Amino acid sequence: MKKDIYVVGAVIYDKEWILCAQRGQTKTLPLKWEFPGGKIEAGETPEDALQREIREEMKCGISIEDRIEETTHEYDFGIVHLTTFYCRLTGEEPRLTEHRTIKWVHKENLYELDWAPADIPAIHKITQ
Repeated sequence: MKKDIYVVGAVIYDKEWILCAQRGQTKTLPLKWEFPGGKIEAGETPEDALQREIREEMKCGISIEDRIEETTHEYDFGIVHLTTFYCRLTGEEPRLTEHRTIKWVHKENLYELDWAPADIPAIHKITQ
């Protein structure tokens, strides 16, 4: 039986632009694009986990807005349950610490990136 992995993703936006993050070469799903975030730890709400993960991964703060999507996707390594939220930066600019690169992409161009499969249903909602 595969392991259930509960994660959150931040769809950080500024008007029509979305902050996208590319996974590192040595990570699971190497070089795939994703919404930054990470695992929900025991006792955390999804929102608490998202605040913590963005502080750890990007050294910046966010304000969390509406929930976008809850997706379940089965990978070789486990079953990922991803909850995404619209977010805005609060103050400092994100810094690259864990990802290969980050970049702002116009929402009409999101499909041009090679996304991790669990993130795609959120992209469908964002671009509608």
